[in-house]
Amino acid sequence: MSAITVAITGASGAPYAVRLLECLLAQQQQVHLLMSSAARVVFATELEWQLPAAPQAMGDALRERFGVTEAQLQVYGKEQWFSPVASGSAAPKRMIVCPCSTGTLAAIAMGASDNLIERAADVVIKERGQLIVVPREMPLSAIHLENMLKLARLGVTVMPAAPGFYHQPQSIDDLVDFVVARLLDHLQLEQTLQPRWGYGEES
Repeated sequence: MSAITVAITGASGAPYAVRLLECLLAQQQQVHLLMSSAARVVFATELEWQLPAAPQAMGDALRERFGVTEAQLQVYGKEQWFSPVASGSAAPKRMIVCPCSTGTLAAIAMGASDNLIERAADVVIKERGQLIVVPREMPLSAIHLENMLKLARLGVTVMPAAPGFYHQPQSIDDLVDFVVARLLDHLQLEQTLQPRWGYGEES
């Protein structure tokens, strides 16, 4: 299994995170999962998932829901500084923050590293790895835009959760899949969620 760090923060967009996890786990990716306290609130609000606060209990609940082993899905708390994602010598070279709150966006841009999500992102940036952030906010203030620009100049990929409509979506799931398909493309992983432009059924 290849490894990837997935961070879920308190922006709206829990369905994006769940679908991303489903796809990564289905492709036998080893996922190091970080979830903020605000993200747990969003999950309860948007999906009615009541996830435990303790990392081990949360991990057990998620592994049962996704049907995977602890070797494939590992969950860490915000102050587990001895976890692999906290060090450049052990952290996966790929990380995605989905959805990414503007607060987390700002902290990553400033190199705050006050919790494990921020530290993990800082590690990926300093180790010249692949970091993708998925902001979900509107409207965007000049502060948000400046933070996105700063990260983009550092090589971070900024992919707002902004689904297209040219594929004529028939459901919310279709809109979610549109965004997740683009994320998988950028991770260079196979995906069949969304046909690429020019390769639709009519081609």
